Amino acid sequence: MAKGDIGGQAVLEGVMMKAPGKMAIAVRKSNGEIVVNAQPLKSVKDRWPILKFPVLRGIIAFGEALSLGVKSITHSAKLFDEEAVTEQQKPSGFEKFLSEKTGKSTDDVIIMLTVGFAIVFSILLFIVLPTFVVGFLKTLGFSGVLLNLIEGIFRLMIFVGYVAAISRLKDIQRVFQYHGAEHKTIHCHENGEAVNVANAKKYSTLHPRCGTAFLLVVMVISIAAFSMFEWGNVFMRVFVRLMFLPLIAGISYELIRWAGRSESPLLKVVMFPGLMLQKLTTREPDDFQLEVAVRAFLAVSTQEAYDEQGVVACSTIQGEKDPREGKGQPVAAGG
Repeated sequence: MAKGDIGGQAVLEGVMMKAPGKMAIAVRKSNGEIVVNAQPLKSVKDRWPILKFPVLRGIIAFGEALSLGVKSITHSAKLFDEEAVTEQQKPSGFEKFLSEKTGKSTDDVIIMLTVGFAIVFSILLFIVLPTFVVGFLKTLGFSGVLLNLIEGIFRLMIFVGYVAAISRLKDIQRVFQYHGAEHKTIHCHENGEAVNVANAKKYSTLHPRCGTAFLLVVMVISIAAFSMFEWGNVFMRVFVRLMFLPLIAGISYELIRWAGRSESPLLKVVMFPGLMLQKLTTREPDDFQLEVAVRAFLAVSTQEAYDEQGVVACSTIQGEKDPREGKGQPVAAGG
């Protein structure tokens, strides 16, 4: 695998890794066992080569990453403790109704509802709220350019504040430990070392191609882009921002992709704020969490034997005791 070919995401008690044509989710179950699920990964870019052009590929990657991320979190929750299916986890009557009407499984319906809710929440928090609040400043005689700049800065403040707030939650902090394990493992690979716990643990939890850095770049580029537009009514402002969001995401993707491959000192300065923001979204993992990330990496970078569902299991680290024993089962949310 070449540098930059493998990316990933923290999930519930595990890590998802993806490479060209393949993805794998490694999860440590409540009994200490690691289960790895590896599946082929297809992209719409494989069917339409034109979508592999710069910026366009970023727009597609953004959408596919959102979908894959939600599916990975949902799948990891099932792997973590398959026997602990509570009434709250069972499909609701509404979900069953949608499943029957759409012809999709209840799991697919739950994923669609989750993605839909996340999109609506993000639009309200990061687009509607900033433009609505800053709109009141128009009465003070500020120019459209200045209002757009203030709105962008306010949106950036909301984003950083949101990340800082959730980073204080204990359940989220455990997810952020797996996020750090993912970064350490990828760093190990990109530095040409054999990927194992001992080698991976010495690397940084910060990585220039992280999704956190990507979101920050999107915020910054949007400030510059939207400052060129007139300050219309609130509905027009929201419409313009939604329309141009895919283009901004595509441009941001190219910058992050370049940052992951370049050694330019200037680029490192530009990406420095994104790396510092990762101090909120990553935590130092323990060896058990690193082992999970390494297993996910090996599943997408090597050929291993899996059963018909694409699943292979392995035990905890030899000679060690799962640190969660006697402490109850941790519960975390994906991020």
